[in-house]
Amino acid sequence: MPEISGLTAPGFEAVRDAFAANLASGQEIGAAVSVYLHGRQVVDLWGGIADPGTGRRWERDTLQVVYSTTKAVTATCALLLAQRGELDLDAPVARYWPEFAAGGKERVPVRWLLTHQAGLPALDQPVTPAEVIAWEPVVKALAAQRPYWEPGTRHGYHALTYGWLVGEVVRRVSGRSVGAFLAEEIAAPLGLDLWIGLPPSEHHRVSRILTDPGGFDPAAIDLDSIPEPMREVMAAYADPESLTVRAMTLVQPSLDHNDPAEQAAEIPATNGICTARALARFYAALIGDVDGHRVLAPATLAAATAEQVAGVDRVLRVPVRIGTGFGLPTPDAYWYSPAAFGFGGMGGSIGFADPESGLAFGYVMNRVREGVPDTRASSLLGAVRQAIAAPAKRQ
Repeated sequence: MPEISGLTAPGFEAVRDAFAANLASGQEIGAAVSVYLHGRQVVDLWGGIADPGTGRRWERDTLQVVYSTTKAVTATCALLLAQRGELDLDAPVARYWPEFAAGGKERVPVRWLLTHQAGLPALDQPVTPAEVIAWEPVVKALAAQRPYWEPGTRHGYHALTYGWLVGEVVRRVSGRSVGAFLAEEIAAPLGLDLWIGLPPSEHHRVSRILTDPGGFDPAAIDLDSIPEPMREVMAAYADPESLTVRAMTLVQPSLDHNDPAEQAAEIPATNGICTARALARFYAALIGDVDGHRVLAPATLAAATAEQVAGVDRVLRVPVRIGTGFGLPTPDAYWYSPAAFGFGGMGGSIGFADPESGLAFGYVMNRVREGVPDTRASSLLGAVRQAIAAPAKRQ
């Protein structure tokens, strides 16, 4: 069996077994999982290899890029400003960011940035990684961009633009970048290893992302062989001119989240860097008190996790449910429960909480698996739920 480090509270030993099985099966290279229950840590495990190129092992303080899992963290910065009365979610974005009024966007409220209803999932002209790192060129392009649909009438996943849209509002309101706001207002009080814009001093702790070769090749798909319900989805991913593809590829050449320069930049839709422990603790502090700290008041959280839109996403082409900044699982999702909220990232990372059960869950890994069935996180969560359902064993 692979070497696993960390702790499990009495009754949660099956989570260690599930984690070890993921590593032993070869599904994982390196990973970590952490769980809080009613504000108390009950699982904190890590193991495997952080960098196969050097043989560096995954340690307690190993950090991981978590892709879109970042979005909920970015949203929380805006929600905290709203809670303090500094930001009105129903006010026009242009009140705080005047340049945004261009292109017929003068009435778009801040809320629609958080709910993917603004009609800005892509740009007419791609941007470069250098422009992304600089921030300002992308923000200017978004301010000038005309929406791809009438804002508020549809929803479509703002895969990359989400971070700059919400992040620029945070910057205009608070006078600080979203990464600085996160570090000072959320991460520091809770002692979180969680960044948007990694300090150079921490780069040596970051695990190296490894993406499985091959994966999904839309051009190789025979659409006639696809069942009808999925044919439109596959066609969208196979068409380089579709909004689906343009939303996912608006940075050209593609971003490389192993690049230290990109890790140091703020890309608030996709380059959050953290430990699983920090991710779980962050969600625990959203739903309750953790060592004397709570991020959002109960009323703020309830409003943010209420469903705002649902149905087939204009970009992803599949059904989704969206709160104000948080993803809400559909009933077929492995992390579904009626009150759950959170966000997952490309390749498998996820952070979420369930206020009804008091569960907060964080999982990070360095092997990105796309286009294949991925049961790594679901097997861990299954073991967690079994432990919660058997309280007598934890006495």
